[in-house]
Amino acid sequence: MSIMNYLIIMLIFIVCINLINEKWFHLQNDIALILFSLIFSTVLLLVNTFLPGQPLSSALQQFSGFEFESYLIDTVLCFMLFAGASKVNLKKFRQNIKAISLLALLTTIISSIFYGALFWIGAQMFGLPADIWTCILLGCIVSPTDPIAATGILNKLNLSKNVTSVIESESLFNDGTGVTLFVFFKSIISHSGENNFLTVMLKEILGAMVVAIVVSFLLGKLVTCTKKPIQQILVSVLDVAISYVICEHFGFSGVIASVICGMYFAYIMNGQERKRMVYDPHNLYNDFWDILDNILNAILFVMIGLSILNINVSAYIMVILPTAIIAVILSRFMGVSVSTLLLGRNKIPSSYSLFEFVSLMTWSALKGGLSLALAMSMKDILNPDTYLIVLNTAYITIIFTVIVQGLTVKKGYLLIEQHKAGRIRNQSTQRETSQ
Repeated sequence: MSIMNYLIIMLIFIVCINLINEKWFHLQNDIALILFSLIFSTVLLLVNTFLPGQPLSSALQQFSGFEFESYLIDTVLCFMLFAGASKVNLKKFRQNIKAISLLALLTTIISSIFYGALFWIGAQMFGLPADIWTCILLGCIVSPTDPIAATGILNKLNLSKNVTSVIESESLFNDGTGVTLFVFFKSIISHSGENNFLTVMLKEILGAMVVAIVVSFLLGKLVTCTKKPIQQILVSVLDVAISYVICEHFGFSGVIASVICGMYFAYIMNGQERKRMVYDPHNLYNDFWDILDNILNAILFVMIGLSILNINVSAYIMVILPTAIIAVILSRFMGVSVSTLLLGRNKIPSSYSLFEFVSLMTWSALKGGLSLALAMSMKDILNPDTYLIVLNTAYITIIFTVIVQGLTVKKGYLLIEQHKAGRIRNQSTQRETSQ
């Protein structure tokens, strides 16, 4: 099946699902896309199972041959990360830099290892063929919050700016930590020799930072030399594409480089805001990246839903399902708790208590396409049974966090806000009484 045919199918799904959702269901668009494409895929599989037919089987086989990992990691990921990073509120980012750094680095490390330990315990109890290193590797795959899912869904929930800034910024930066951990533990399993985590981390992060800053600085000069919005857009596309390709070639983190490029160009464009109002009154630059982000985001969520056509079900699925959900919630709660304690109660955004902040950050931790792509990349390293466990776990985690948590995160946020308001009232009452 040609790329054009795939694109047409994706667009048909997006248009139809959005129209149906707008008329009857009124869910967040991204959640509706993954939910209804998942339902459609499941129905197709059931029909093919109980009423097999050559045309349907042939069509499913052709469609399942699409290389999701290559499409996401090698083609569109850098542009989606750039678009998300360009929306980061730089003022709020600077205010919450300590919280974001701890959450992006320490939380991911703790969550990955704690997840691995929990999943390994479950594997030992129920006889899953997965050793401790594979379980920790699985933790590295599913622990980082996905920037595409976070920015795609949370932006539509009207959360406070402080909270949104922390969640978005953490999700944009913790992928670098997760990918670095993934490379490290993957090398242990495959015996490729990468056995120094600090070396891998410094190479991934520092290399990406240098490449992104140098390329963005040079191309940023071209942006300031032109007053043509289309030219500025083309330069920004070139910036993230060049940075990502260089990083991937030299083994640096293209994920981190893309985020830095987006924030650097956001800084440049914000600095020219008054001038841009004269020669770009319609704000074409921001509109371009917003539209591109929405289109690529919609395609990604539909592809996640349809990717079940390409995923075989493990014989251990009834064990994997509860283990994956429990492990991802508990490990995230543990990781955020430790990071928040080190951050200090006075540094917690929006005057939340420790429990309120940790609960919100735990339930708003959505996963997305990057986790699925990383899981798919393990096919040639793990034996078939273990690979299916890893792939099924990643898929279950994504579906649970995007659909279940995504649909309830706003309600959870409102409950936490009510709890915070009641706590503040009680504290005020106690102070007045003591006086």
